Amino acid sequence: MNIYCSVCLTGFYHEKYINLLLEHYSNLKLPYSFPVALSYISSPVLLGKEAILVFDEEEDGPIGAAGYIHGTGPGDYLDTDIIQIQAVFLKPAYRKTRVFLQLLQFMLQYMEQSESEVTEIRFWIPAGGGLSRLCAKLGERVDQSETGLGQVEEYRAQYSSLYDYVLTLRTSEEAGSR
Repeated sequence: MNIYCSVCLTGFYHEKYINLLLEHYSNLKLPYSFPVALSYISSPVLLGKEAILVFDEEEDGPIGAAGYIHGTGPGDYLDTDIIQIQAVFLKPAYRKTRVFLQLLQFMLQYMEQSESEVTEIRFWIPAGGGLSRLCAKLGERVDQSETGLGQVEEYRAQYSSLYDYVLTLRTSEEAGSR
């Protein structure tokens, strides 16, 4: 399994990003109406921000995707030091720590090259799912709210702390594979 990540820079890859997420929409288990979920999924493309595809050289087409935007609605998207992760998806066969870690490392390193200094990362997950334990390692749960179709948990992480944590995991994994 040779995994690599790529930022979507053309309409062709933006289409692959949207198609992958829509094809696996039910697996995302988003507790939002479809129009709201679609706005989250598509906002990295529509706002001209970062949409990322994950590939396995042995597979035809992408095996995962992630997207984020700079800024928040309450800050009129001027608070570009805050990143909101809008979507993360890996096909079930690829939901392994190594693949997720590789995607997370790629995203954080790409954020490092951003035109704005990133200070905080925010993300939301459906409440009560199996992701809470993993997400608690990546950030602090700051809120749980009702969406009308279920509850979501909001997590926030200081960029520098998350970056350092991921580098520690990277170092541990590389040391273990030698």
